[in-house]
Amino acid sequence: MASVTEGQTLEARVLEALRAIPAPDRNGDIVSRGMVTGLVVKDGNVGFSIEVDPREGPRAEPLRKAAEQAVDRVSGVLSVTAVLTAHRGAPQAKPAEHAHAHGHAHAHPQAQPGQKTAPGRTPVAGVQHIIAVASGKGGVGKSTTAVNLALALSSIGLKVGLLDADIYGPSVPRLLGITGKPETTPEKKLAPMQKYGLKVMSMGFVVAEDTPMIWRGPMVMSAITQLLREVDWGQLDVLVCDLPPGTGDAQLTMAQSVPLSGAVIVSTPQDIALIDARKGLNMFRKVDVPVLGIIENMSYFICSHCGHRTDIFSHGGAHREADRMETPFLGEIPLDIQIRETSDAGTPIVVSLPESPHTAAYRAVAEQVWRQLTDQPLRPAPRIVIQ
Repeated sequence: MASVTEGQTLEARVLEALRAIPAPDRNGDIVSRGMVTGLVVKDGNVGFSIEVDPREGPRAEPLRKAAEQAVDRVSGVLSVTAVLTAHRGAPQAKPAEHAHAHGHAHAHPQAQPGQKTAPGRTPVAGVQHIIAVASGKGGVGKSTTAVNLALALSSIGLKVGLLDADIYGPSVPRLLGITGKPETTPEKKLAPMQKYGLKVMSMGFVVAEDTPMIWRGPMVMSAITQLLREVDWGQLDVLVCDLPPGTGDAQLTMAQSVPLSGAVIVSTPQDIALIDARKGLNMFRKVDVPVLGIIENMSYFICSHCGHRTDIFSHGGAHREADRMETPFLGEIPLDIQIRETSDAGTPIVVSLPESPHTAAYRAVAEQVWRQLTDQPLRPAPRIVIQ
């Protein structure tokens, strides 16, 4: 390992360690050859990619492992995530082949009772059902919906986890008012943060809120895989995954690597949003993921002063689209200042105003989703109320 100099920043020490790794052709090291890209160092957590020739991709795993181990030995480094990438689409390792951030490979977990499986999709240990909350485009309130849906599922007696898989724009920490960073268990896994009865994991816990994630697709895929499999979720009835908008790498990684029990599509009522929602719905169908239904968010607005109703983004478009696509319509969520204020404050409406009609709407969606996942009766649970 290269020697380190007192007073160097952690990023400098990481780069110095990586300079000790020879390039595949032994002509220089991987740093001087420009193979190390996307380096992120935050609170002892290190992530980077190694660009290799696409033809060498399948044989470059020892290089990735050596780089990971070299960085892991640097004083001050708590965790390391290294991934291989190539400009022309090098073949990617299956998620099950990724080693732990400290070089320990994990055996495939067995399917949980009642958990759906599919060829090539490895279950997440302890998790019975995984559902994706997705949208075809940004700005439709998907993350707010995902958080309140998770809390509503918890309020009807289920053990629920929430994975913020929106790598580029993680918002769950703010929506739940969670600060700090996760600890590492004795088994070298991350312990999820906990709030309002949910177990929560997000890239936002290890990266500053204003730090841009300038990552290529393979790094995004690897990060999502580790957030799923390198976290000690314990026993969960449902893991709700808040996906980024669109139909890109993150969505395909989730759909193809784990046995999703279903997907929930969030859209606003107007045509421009529904066009993109339709794309998202069709993507899940093409990869054999059941679509549990469509939620129409910002469905209508009722003035708090005069009670007049205004359909700002039109109304009923998602319901009509659900009928046309022969998929369930899960419900309408209004455009309301209380939902916005409680979300910004980190006290989502389902827990801060449990008796409100908006909470009832989220809970009705949760009950429909659970009925589709399983015919088990609901277990009564105490509601979490913020005084």
